[in-house]
Order: sequence, then structure tokens, then C-alpha cells
Amino acid sequence: MSKPIDMDISKPLIIILVFVNTLMVVAQEENFIPMVTDRPDATESPSTVPIKSLQVETGGFYTSLEENNLKTEVYGYNTTLLRYGLLNNLKLRLGWNFEEARFKQGSQELNNKLSGFSPLLAGVKVSISEEKGIMPEIGLLGRLYLPFTASKDYRPENTGADFRFSFAHTISENSSLAYNLGAQWLDDNGELSYVYTLVYGYAISEKFGVYAEIYGDLPENNRSNHFGMRDSLIY
Repeated sequence: MSKPIDMDISKPLIIILVFVNTLMVVAQEENFIPMVTDRPDATESPSTVPIKSLQVETGGFYTSLEENNLKTEVYGYNTTLLRYGLLNNLKLRLGWNFEEARFKQGSQELNNKLSGFSPLLAGVKVSISEEKGIMPEIGLLGRLYLPFTASKDYRPENTGADFRFSFAHTISENSSLAYNLGAQWLDDNGELSYVYTLVYGYAISEKFGVYAEIYGDLPENNRSNHFGMRDSLIY
């Protein structure tokens, strides 16, 4: 179970529960290829899926944020990401979330509930280099968030975009370190935010692992946001 912690004491607490289910279909192969997923943590891996293969990652989440006696609860019922290996070092990505937001003033639930699909994510991931000694594996991701694909409650006026460089180091046979650096334009005000993530993962067995992560964003004209997740179990 995930136990996120807010790394900025001036920020309200955010709780996130995440699960992930992954499936890979490999063309013209008799055996499945070991998978590296981009879920459920915030850090994107630099690895791409094999050419002509499709990887499906899906799950759900719950977040709770309370500030000035107003509580916001968000339920993510479907967070599906499709990854397809178009070329040896180029992967296509499509993602779509169905979410519902509920609001409470004290103990009273308000009627202004939001529900629907968030903007469709369309992007690519490019493999830049493989890991060699102390040099990490490196990848580059670029994504667009298309407003016309979103439900009315979640439809922004402008197209959102982000990019990030992804890095990964193998520490030992059972542990690894990965991090992302990039920027995003996701708000209608057009403000740029710098983003970062850092995650440490440890494999308990071939099917189970745990990770600890910190991540955040630094808007140009607003207060920065810093969060963390620890003791998270993935299957």
C-alpha cells in the first residue's frame, strides 16, 4: 500500500493509493519478454518496449486533499497507458484517465461533483543511450494533452504539453535508481513548470518489489510543490 508524504510542510497532505496491472503482447515470439513499466510511480523509465510489441498498463488511484476546511477527493477509475514499439528506439504512447472529483465543506458534501475523461495523452519516447558503467540509460519523452478528447468537466481551453529526460542506474541485481528532469505546460495560463522525480526500487522477488520516491514541480510564477511516496508495494 502506498503512503505518500508531502515534503513541503506548507502544503496540505495528499494520499495516493495506486495499483497496476500490466500485459505485453510480443509479436512473433514464443516467450514473453521481461517488462519495464512506467506505472505506478511518477518517474518515467528510459526503456522502450520491443519493436512491434504492445504493452498495456492500467490501474486506479485515490487522492485526498484538505485545505481551509475544504476537502477534495479524486477517484481515478481507469488510468490506461498503451505503449507500442514502432522502431527499435522509438515508442508511441497513448493514455486516457476517467476521473471523478468530490468536494466536502467540513462534514457536508457539496453538489459540484466533477466526472469524466481527462485529455488524451499522445506522445513518444526515444531511447538515447544504454547504460554503460557509471553512465545511466537515457531516454527522452514528449507528450501532448488534447483538450477536444476530454469530457466537459475536465476540458481545458488549450493543448497541454510536456517533455522530460529520463535516466536509470542499476545499483545491484535487485535494486535500481531512476530520475526525470523536464518541463510542462499544462495550465490554460500558459505558465511553464519545471518537473523532477527521483525513485529507488528494490526487487523482493521476481514478481514483487517496493519503491520510495520524491517528485515535484516548480512553476515560474507560483509556489513549488514537493511530494513523496514510500513503502509502496508493486506486483
